[in-house]
Amino acid sequence: MQVNQAVSKLPSTQQLLEAPESNYMNDEQLAFFKKHLIDLHDSTRERIREAKEQMLSPPDLSDISDRASWEEQCAILMRIVDREQKLLPKIQQSLERIRLGEYGYCLETGEPIGIPRLLARPTAEYCADVKIYQELKEHIYHKQRET
Repeated sequence: MQVNQAVSKLPSTQQLLEAPESNYMNDEQLAFFKKHLIDLHDSTRERIREAKEQMLSPPDLSDISDRASWEEQCAILMRIVDREQKLLPKIQQSLERIRLGEYGYCLETGEPIGIPRLLARPTAEYCADVKIYQELKEHIYHKQRET
């Protein structure tokens, strides 16, 4: 009974966005993101399981074009599984940051990441400004390597 009461007390997305900055990463917000991350972890594991199951159950294909389509579909599923498997540790790290009281704050600056960014990317580790800078640096590095 307590679990259902705790879940029903979680703020809505709108309430999160409207909360004053002074309430940033309060207990309700942390509970919201913890539940959100656990749900994301579970759904990600389910998508991985479904994709693997789909690849392990090939249809009986005698036509060469059907076989080629199936192989292309499997290649896409493999990329999806790879991407989803990379997400799982990020989710677990985010849950650990919640446990440690560090969730929602930029790993580099210590500044708040922001509710809108966390709603869009709950595994975000950096505020938008730092992430943009990192991506710019990476882009320049790759450009220099190409020349």
